[in-house]
Amino acid sequence: MSLFEHPAFDNHEHIAFRFDEKTGLKAIIAVHNTNLGPTLGGCRMWPYASSAEALNDVLRLSRGMTYKSALANLPQGGGKSVIIGDPRTDITPALMHAMGDFVQSLGGKYVTAEDSGISPQSLKLMAQRCDYVAGTQAKYSYHGGEADGNPSPATAYGTFVGIQASVKQRLGRSVDGLTVAIQGLGHVGYRLAELLHAAGANLIVTDIFPDNLEKAEKLLGATLVKPEAIYAVKADVFAPCAFGAVINDDTIEQFNFSVIAGAANNQLAHESHGEILRQRDILYAPDYVINAGGVIDIYHQNIDSSNAALRTHIEQIGETLTEIFMRSQQQGDATNIVANLMAEERFSAK
Repeated sequence: MSLFEHPAFDNHEHIAFRFDEKTGLKAIIAVHNTNLGPTLGGCRMWPYASSAEALNDVLRLSRGMTYKSALANLPQGGGKSVIIGDPRTDITPALMHAMGDFVQSLGGKYVTAEDSGISPQSLKLMAQRCDYVAGTQAKYSYHGGEADGNPSPATAYGTFVGIQASVKQRLGRSVDGLTVAIQGLGHVGYRLAELLHAAGANLIVTDIFPDNLEKAEKLLGATLVKPEAIYAVKADVFAPCAFGAVINDDTIEQFNFSVIAGAANNQLAHESHGEILRQRDILYAPDYVINAGGVIDIYHQNIDSSNAALRTHIEQIGETLTEIFMRSQQQGDATNIVANLMAEERFSAK
């Protein structure tokens, strides 16, 4: 299959591949759209089953970053990078240096940042060889505490704000006493679980790593289920916080939720699944809107800002979602379609 005929190709401006024999680096950078400014998007490291799987991921993720930045009112475009490998065993200083060289080769068209599998420490290693790394020097935090450059807390907080807005829209109440099913307890998912627990929600959780589950059960009183069982549990809210395409033909018929609102990227396997959710009266919070807290955090670290300004910007996620929900009701369109059109109005007009 040609790249230009790839189902996830969406008029991407630039796709770059890099193999470094010395370090074993296998990586892809995708620049989707620069109409609003240079692209910014995290670097994800994952043991993809194939290069085709990695390519599909980076194409979808980079497109999502364009839409995310537009609806988050950020003067930047969308890009993403992926490294094929296991972040728990394969990260070395040399590998990160090689990735830094790769990002540097694009001359600033793409600015990288943290994503799944990549820590602030890994970013600092990239920055030793690259001028286009964000998130290595943090000045602000939405909660007023120490800023360490990790955008995951801001992503979790933005998702929490988005869940609150979604629950208010669909159920007319707060999350206190509701049941939330969380898929994935990584850097974002576990922090989201903590915020929901503190707000009085009951948690049903799943994850592929037993230690994450044990901690959630012990500290948050969460009910544990196997990964394949999460789709059929009875809950008010389903919060996907792991992989994309979890809303698909196989899972959607199992859903017993009023709201789907989570931090994972590309949750819909196909745009048409958004309309199916609408017809089933399941309110869907478009993923790239609700999970924008991290990219907002990274943006504020690179401007003259403040803790309060960062928090206010993240909390606008709830306002944006409410606007999407209202337009969806008025127009009779799925929320993902409404969000797409709103974003395209912003980044296509430049």
